[in-house]
Amino acid sequence: MSDEPTRASAVADLLRAGREMSRLSMVFRYAIAERLGLAVSDLECLDYLADVGSASAGQVAERTNLTTGAVTSMLRRLQQAGYVTAERDPADRRRLVVTLRPERVAELRRPYEAFAEGAERLVEGYRVDEIDLLVRHYDRMRAMYLAELDRLRDGDTGSRT
Repeated sequence: MSDEPTRASAVADLLRAGREMSRLSMVFRYAIAERLGLAVSDLECLDYLADVGSASAGQVAERTNLTTGAVTSMLRRLQQAGYVTAERDPADRRRLVVTLRPERVAELRRPYEAFAEGAERLVEGYRVDEIDLLVRHYDRMRAMYLAELDRLRDGDTGSRT
């Protein structure tokens, strides 16, 4: 007897759960941004900078999927609000390097603290191999998202067959 109907059902459940997680993540991000008085794209920029330290304005544009003009306006707002510094790259004066101000990191993390504590409690009961599976899954999903963003930026809106 084949386990295909069971597998198909499990895959459908996983995809449905992933879509719901994505929706709730977006709603959560909007709520955090509103609490901090930021736009969601501002929050995404700050979150990205918290992960990488510093990035060029072009890298910020790529990771936030904003135009360079929109990123310029966003970075100006974030600079004026004291969240980031922006300096010319000494190796290439055309390039702007943006850095999250370290003294603002705690303020940005505060709205996530309760969620982070809950997430830690959630995975306490997981074995290391289960956590490793989840990390691999997220890494693969990340790669898929980046590839799809590249495809969409290149103007390809058709489905793949």
